[in-house]
Amino acid sequence: MATFTRPTTLKEQITHYCPGCGHGIAHRLLAEVIDELGIREQTIGAAPVGCAVLMYDYVDCDMIECAHGRAPAVATGIKRVHPDKIVFTYQGDGDLAAIGMAETIHAANRGENITVIFINNAIYGMTGGQMAPTTMLGQRTTTTPDGRGAHGEGAPIRVCELLSSLQGVCYLERTSVSSPKDVMAARRAIKKAFENQIAGKGFSLVEVLSMCPTDWKLSPAKALDYVNNEMKTVFPLGVYKDQ
Repeated sequence: MATFTRPTTLKEQITHYCPGCGHGIAHRLLAEVIDELGIREQTIGAAPVGCAVLMYDYVDCDMIECAHGRAPAVATGIKRVHPDKIVFTYQGDGDLAAIGMAETIHAANRGENITVIFINNAIYGMTGGQMAPTTMLGQRTTTTPDGRGAHGEGAPIRVCELLSSLQGVCYLERTSVSSPKDVMAARRAIKKAFENQIAGKGFSLVEVLSMCPTDWKLSPAKALDYVNNEMKTVFPLGVYKDQ
């Protein structure tokens, strides 16, 4: 008897992600939650530009491709036209917190009844490892070869903390996929974010600290250590708002 099977919402597809990348884990958690809640036929996802640009190849629900950073605006339009649908965005840190920061903040401030899954690997993955808004102080990237500096580049943006002051936000939680315990906590958070939307509570965002071994220039095992020992210090896990 099989004890571990592929979620119905997760397509049988050979991955294009690098070995050790956290996107595949996050995709599976998303698919598991959609299956468990029985909402696949009502769900519409807004995919970004970035490493997850081919998300429609993996998640078997209606998907729409968005211009870089504009997923929250697109999701807002879909949800307002189809309030009976379950609408989510899936975005990386460059997409959500750089070119898409205005869309993120204003959708959150308006309390749009959507679910945002935010993958934070502290770097631009697909385009070659440039500094992202969440790149940590001292972290080396292709555009900060000597490490990000507080005065030249500024400190990293902490999205959950930033959004927590906005009245329209219902739920914010920072999670990780760098350990089995963290993966289960991330699953619970993603489920809660969707349940909030089903209940009409407003804007929910789940931040997921994720590995990028290729652009960090680390082995997959060392990338796990990097999340656990470095990223969690700068981006503490936990619930930042729950109304």
